[in-house]
Amino acid sequence: MTRRPPSPPRLPNGAKARAPLVLSALETLYPDARTELVFRNPFELLVATVLSAQATDVSVNAATPALFARYPDAVAMSQAGPEDIEPLIRTIGLYRGKARNLAALARLLVERHGGEVPDDFDAVVALPGAGRKTANVVLSNAYGFPAIAVDTHVGRLARRLGLSVQTNPDRVELDLQRLFPRERWVFLHHALILHGRRICLARRPRCEACLMQDFCPKVGV
Repeated sequence: MTRRPPSPPRLPNGAKARAPLVLSALETLYPDARTELVFRNPFELLVATVLSAQATDVSVNAATPALFARYPDAVAMSQAGPEDIEPLIRTIGLYRGKARNLAALARLLVERHGGEVPDDFDAVVALPGAGRKTANVVLSNAYGFPAIAVDTHVGRLARRLGLSVQTNPDRVELDLQRLFPRERWVFLHHALILHGRRICLARRPRCEACLMQDFCPKVGV
């Protein structure tokens, strides 16, 4: 007897009806939503995304010009040790661990991928300091792949807006993929982040300024 695969967890009540309303509101508020990380090529985006873990995009953007001036590509950075990178990213949280990851990441890019950032999900996830979120950010923004990267903002808003009850980022990602058109996944990711930074704040959400207050199940929470 063939065992049937387990059904995905049930979505919150009303999630399917609420999703198009959420998307419409986000399109009105942030029609040009995109990443706030500054980059010129896939390598710079990969490095900036690794640096952005538990750090603000503002702090990353302030540090990367000097970093990229010194190490413009993976080949150049592969020649550096963590002690060379640390002074250039000292203003970013967890900079020592990130310096170790960047040095190792650059070496692997040279050894395995000819110094180029691969356009393959598993290959990016395998790089030091990268993970599912980093791979989704890089593949969607550098190569145009449809993806939803779930960070703290996306996860928080997904739960507040009644789109998911999951706390695991991977499961939140799957819920959002089930609710929204594939061609809007990248926009959704960026728009939810902007909304989480500007309106739906973690501690004191500005519900009075939100276009979603009429259908948000957790107004004021």
